[in-house]
Amino acid sequence: MSEPNDATFDIVILGGGSGGYAAALRAAQLDLSVALVEKGKLGGTCLHNGCIPTKALLHAAEIADQTRESEQFGVKAELVGVDMAGVNSYKDGVISRLYKGLQGLVGSSKNITFVAGAGKLVAPNVVEVDGKRYTGRNVVLASGSYAKSLPGLEVDGEKIITSDHALNLDRVPSSAIVLGGGVIGVEFASVWKSFGVDVTIIEALPRLVAAEDEESSKALERAFRKRKINFKVGKPFEKVEKTDKGVKVTIAGGETIEAELLLVAVGRGPNTADLGYEEQGVKTDRGYVLTDERLRTGVPNVYAVGDIVPGLQLAHRGFQQGIFVAEEIAGQNPAVIDEAGIPRVTYCDPELASVGLTEAKAKEQYGADKVKTYNYNLGGNGKSQILKTAGFVKLVRVEDGPVVGVHMVGARVGELVGEAQLIYNWEAYPAEVAQLVHAHPTQGEALGEAHLALAGKPLHAHA
Repeated sequence: MSEPNDATFDIVILGGGSGGYAAALRAAQLDLSVALVEKGKLGGTCLHNGCIPTKALLHAAEIADQTRESEQFGVKAELVGVDMAGVNSYKDGVISRLYKGLQGLVGSSKNITFVAGAGKLVAPNVVEVDGKRYTGRNVVLASGSYAKSLPGLEVDGEKIITSDHALNLDRVPSSAIVLGGGVIGVEFASVWKSFGVDVTIIEALPRLVAAEDEESSKALERAFRKRKINFKVGKPFEKVEKTDKGVKVTIAGGETIEAELLLVAVGRGPNTADLGYEEQGVKTDRGYVLTDERLRTGVPNVYAVGDIVPGLQLAHRGFQQGIFVAEEIAGQNPAVIDEAGIPRVTYCDPELASVGLTEAKAKEQYGADKVKTYNYNLGGNGKSQILKTAGFVKLVRVEDGPVVGVHMVGARVGELVGEAQLIYNWEAYPAEVAQLVHAHPTQGEALGEAHLALAGKPLHAHA
């Protein structure tokens, strides 16, 4: 779309990642005029430095493992090696196709003006880009996140790297230390181990993926031990020194670990510095933009979405928030997003997937005597046996009430979280899910069996 002379729009969006572009596309559908400002590439972190490239690497890693282990399925194959140039070419091809598709979607909308450049909020309703001002009747802040480091830890892009650098490595390192046992850390550790790297994870918290249910963490730790992925939990980082061969990391207690590379995977911080937010009255806390449940910042007609809003830093959360804000501005009064109802998946091997409350959170909220759990082992599931995967489906319910949490561990369980989020978000009772027919043989049956057991009629499981 060509720019109107007065450069005034119904919505000006600062950031073209998952939250920003979703807001733009939905607003355009609702016949609102949009200026979408992006300094980098449309699609943001998720498409270019996050979800998509990491999942492509994880799929390549799965192929490496399947080749290495093929004989147990009666297929003779040999893993000759991992060609990082080929892996990167495959990964970049996936990104490129999705990027072109997204550019086409945004570019073909008569209601969206795409503004390439770094924007800054210079008045509560004005974003300035390269000296030109774009006025919005509404403004949506969607400036995304960056890979964080720790104080005194200098990332050089060679021996000490972030996930951004790790996605573009031109070689397979012989050894690596991963600082951080959250989602990003365990996913990269999983990839590198599959590629033949000697990996050690260092995590200050008492367990890996500490935001997940404790049983999921324990299952992942067992699986990682079996895969010979080293990890040290409850061990804060103290310092790193560069050596001729790589790095030497010191952790609490004085223990040192040496490796070729150190990946800093301590989470992502909000991209809000020097963008004019606070000067225009937008309240922040440690860089995060504070909003109410309807994503309003407190400055009239200024909203915020995605990673800059405190909570889960997930592309699909930002995407849904973008749609929500567009509908809110259009006067459609959309239903408030339940943060606990957003599905969470960690794509390492084995995968972790969850929605709703952990057992601990449910007990905190409803009282320990009111919470019941059931753990269905995938050992009883035919498709999981075919795949030779181990894990479980764990349900958390309120006594005489709905299922308030679903937690799963095992190969491909990320594909089951769609049904799990319907169960949670529609406040289903175990007996209601038990009536549904699950195709055989699928891993989806594990969800069905778990609900049958919780409804008091276990078939392939013990209650």
